[in-house]
Amino acid sequence: MMEALTNLFNAINGVVWGPVMLVLILGTGLFLMLGLRLMPILKLGTGFKLMWGGKKTTSEEANSGEISPFQALMTALSATVGTGNIAGVATAVFLGGPGALFWMWCTALVGMATKFSEAVLAVKYREVDEHGNYVGGPMYYIKNGLGSKWAWLGTVFASFAAIAAFGIGNTVQANSVADVLEANFSVPTWMTGVVIMVLVGAVLLGGVKRIGAVAGSLVPFMAVAYLIAGLAVLAINAEQLPNAINLVFTYAFTESAAEGGFAGAAVWMAIRFGVARGIFSNEAGLGSAPIAHAAAQTKDPVRQGLVAMLGTFIDTIIICSITGLAIISSGVWTSGVSGAALTSAAFAQALPGLGNYIIAISLTIFAFTTILGWALYGERSVMYLFGAKAVVPYRILWILAIPAGAVLSLDFIWLVADTLNAMMAVPNLIALALLSPVVFKLAREYFAREGEPKTASSH
Repeated sequence: MMEALTNLFNAINGVVWGPVMLVLILGTGLFLMLGLRLMPILKLGTGFKLMWGGKKTTSEEANSGEISPFQALMTALSATVGTGNIAGVATAVFLGGPGALFWMWCTALVGMATKFSEAVLAVKYREVDEHGNYVGGPMYYIKNGLGSKWAWLGTVFASFAAIAAFGIGNTVQANSVADVLEANFSVPTWMTGVVIMVLVGAVLLGGVKRIGAVAGSLVPFMAVAYLIAGLAVLAINAEQLPNAINLVFTYAFTESAAEGGFAGAAVWMAIRFGVARGIFSNEAGLGSAPIAHAAAQTKDPVRQGLVAMLGTFIDTIIICSITGLAIISSGVWTSGVSGAALTSAAFAQALPGLGNYIIAISLTIFAFTTILGWALYGERSVMYLFGAKAVVPYRILWILAIPAGAVLSLDFIWLVADTLNAMMAVPNLIALALLSPVVFKLAREYFAREGEPKTASSH
């Protein structure tokens, strides 16, 4: 039975992550980036200014959402900065060679335009639910932006998202934590599952404001701690760095030969795993992050878009690069180990007796916040489908799935998560392409209004 299921998902996965899907995701991003005239790259500094200014909201804006723009970015980041940054990058390098990192970067650069557009549409087309909370995301911009004849597509997105959340945002995360805690601290996997279940349950009962508050305090702390450790590893491997960067660029376009435990990889493998893991990590195009950004206290969709696109930059260009370069510069990528264990090995080699514990603890916190962020995404999707009454049963199911994920086989879980992720992306990418004129118009008007450079304080 399990074998038949695995074969079925493998077949679907081969199609949904095939050339068509990768062209769709990169193509949509490139189309949006060119339509915005490279604005996301050129205005990166503006985004950071708005993010730091975004901790303060005016009283008028405080009534136009549930959490501050900064908390919205942190909630979105809490869902994106997860096992993808530690285990996903390692898997990409293990399967696609060092060249996979180059294709992750490409995905992120065009992904900034995708993430910008998603958040702009999420704020523009959001609604107020029966409890007076702001709700939005692809299902709402499909319904309100494209009109009733497209409403079925919003339903398709919400259905895939509600189910996919259990993979990417729940069981995969619990599984990775259980795995790494067992390897480093000999904690039984079932025990990890139970502890995470209790902690997640405690936060979820507080709703989106509690999630925003926990994410706003945990995410910056954990990201900075991981960055410091990662930079320490790169400093120790400084002599190997030029060679590591050379490998990334060489193997992005030429086949990488088999070496040690590394099986070798064709260029297509580097592209496939670089793009697939890049998207798994930064979620640009999946349509998940706009659900968090829709709850932001902001009057201006473009301002939230500028803050949102930082998510992709921080996640992939900064955090994933550090993981990838640490793995390649330490030479352990040819050892035949994959996933979080590979990242652990790279950190442990540079920081003996400490590196593997840093990875274990980082991964645990990353995964915990990811489970919280995705709980919100799944909840909002079932709420769109069945109304507010469906939220509590969904939460209960969500909490119960955690210990199951902790003890199940990892390969099968990654496979299902990967497949459903791609299926979520399709309705979202169609909507982004059809609504792109709205995004371009709003962006043009915003920058025409902001025209003369102003200081952040005079906004």
